[in-house]
Amino acid sequence: MAVELDAAALAAIASPRRREILRLTWDREVAAGDIARAMPDVTFGAVSLQLRALVQAGLIECRPEKTQRLYRARREALGPVGRMLEGMWNDSLWRLKLAAELEQTRRGPSPARRRPIKKKRKQKEKRK
Repeated sequence: MAVELDAAALAAIASPRRREILRLTWDREVAAGDIARAMPDVTFGAVSLQLRALVQAGLIECRPEKTQRLYRARREALGPVGRMLEGMWNDSLWRLKLAAELEQTRRGPSPARRRPIKKKRKQKEKRK
């Protein structure tokens, strides 16, 4: 039985962040907070929006437990595409590509371009 992905599912896996969330939830249930901690360059709110899109596309399922929400990928919803993703996740070149894509979609100044606050204070002290 072939699984056909609808437009929402295809759009969901087009995002590198959503593919990373699928990877994190592929083999086990993961709490939303743990997913957010695995993506330190984005806010919890941004991760929450990505999770919502994946749930709406039917690619992950959400299960509330006490004060947490646990997420797990719905492998059967992806069919052969899921096997392709698994192969990519095991490839080191894919991990490099993911890192580059995540950096490209990151908002705000690059961490390398940020100047530490301490330097600014030292410069002001020198002027006095």
